[in-house]
Amino acid sequence: MGLDIVTLARFQFAMTTVFHYFFVPLSIGLALAVAVMETMYVVKKKDVYKDMAKFWGHIFLLSFAVGVVTGIIQEFQFGMNWSDYSRFVGDIFGAPLAVEALLAFFLESTFIGLWIFGWDKFSKKVHMVFIWLVVFGSMMSAFWILVANSFMQHPVGYELNNGRAELNDFGALLTSPQVWYEFSHVLFGAVVLGGFVVAGLSAFKLLAKKDTSFFKKSLNIGLTLGLIGAVCSILSGDLQTKALVHDQPMKFAATEGLYEDSGDPASWALLGIHDVEKKETTWSLEIPYLLSILSFNKPEGAIRGMLSINKELIEKYGNQNYFPPVRTLFWSFRIMAGSGVFLSLVAILGLWFNNKKKTLMEMNWLLRVIAFCTFVPFIANTAGWLITELGRYPWTVYGVFTIADSVSPNVSTTSLLISNIIYFCLFSGLGAVMVYLVKKEMDKGPYHELESQDHDSKANVDPFEKGAFGDE
Repeated sequence: MGLDIVTLARFQFAMTTVFHYFFVPLSIGLALAVAVMETMYVVKKKDVYKDMAKFWGHIFLLSFAVGVVTGIIQEFQFGMNWSDYSRFVGDIFGAPLAVEALLAFFLESTFIGLWIFGWDKFSKKVHMVFIWLVVFGSMMSAFWILVANSFMQHPVGYELNNGRAELNDFGALLTSPQVWYEFSHVLFGAVVLGGFVVAGLSAFKLLAKKDTSFFKKSLNIGLTLGLIGAVCSILSGDLQTKALVHDQPMKFAATEGLYEDSGDPASWALLGIHDVEKKETTWSLEIPYLLSILSFNKPEGAIRGMLSINKELIEKYGNQNYFPPVRTLFWSFRIMAGSGVFLSLVAILGLWFNNKKKTLMEMNWLLRVIAFCTFVPFIANTAGWLITELGRYPWTVYGVFTIADSVSPNVSTTSLLISNIIYFCLFSGLGAVMVYLVKKEMDKGPYHELESQDHDSKANVDPFEKGAFGDE
């Protein structure tokens, strides 16, 4: 693949989106974890939960800040590299993205400020409401963005007029099944990420035997959220995948590595080797009946292969290549689905042994596995977005507008190459700063604020005050 304008523009948007998507679900998941901790403080009236909300709130604020910066860069690209696409969908995207910015994001930002500076200025219950409003705002922000994205996957509520897609049914945009499949799956993926970041970072501290009581409680909350999110993510992902059989059959066939039509019943390939040049599967390890069960909830039913689907698409839309990157989709699906199962099992084990006296602290191998799980949801979420976006090839709006038609007409290869290098360096720097600041917060520990306040109060004692030098 050469360094043409389309390739460079796609790479730049993919790079920006992947990096941005590290922090969006992290912010949602950590906000929820912090809200749960503060709620436990209000209900149980134990200061340790207040300390937990403050401590993990620092990590949440860091992820929120980096997410905002990368989101702005992502939006700029619609005008810089994808202006023809923006002209085509501007009427559709305008409404949901305006609502996201003017209502959801402002709601989230406002109550973040009140939450940060309002610990000693509002009652416990009112302050708790602030963080739950942050959670609601972050989820609504994701919802409106996914409304826009779902149109790209399954366009509804529009009409074509003078070469542009114009919105004629806002209700259809909101009630599209694709919106709710995407929103639920993204939301539960965020819960998984937030939960396992809390659990994984807590495991690192438990391995170091620091503030064990505090981090065992954090681990419990993180694993509980992670387990709930992982199970619900698997269920919502199953619904979304079943919808692909009808809505985007080429994407579905590619995730299963099916070039030829399957038999009836259809076997599911656990592993496979694919020759994309000859368009055939050279080897696969298959489980009988499973693909039919996963696709139709019964041990019968055949799945169409990419070769027959490609012929249909050529007849319907014209002669061009409709094959998505099969290897990427095939392995991304297995990484995503396998991660969900793996994280569920780890959460169950961690919760079981963490609630037994001293057991978990004696199992360094399990703590290391949980610590490793800090990074697994990032990989799983990225794999999921690769499936969502690359599987739609060659369309930006499925069946309506192609990638080749979407790129800005006057952008040059040189400018794209330079901006790609700049963005890569910028994102690498932001990522390094984020890791450094999170590590710094973890090294400080949960009680550094109390210790610094105690130090300040001692430093401010009048040296001539009675007893300051030990006199009675």
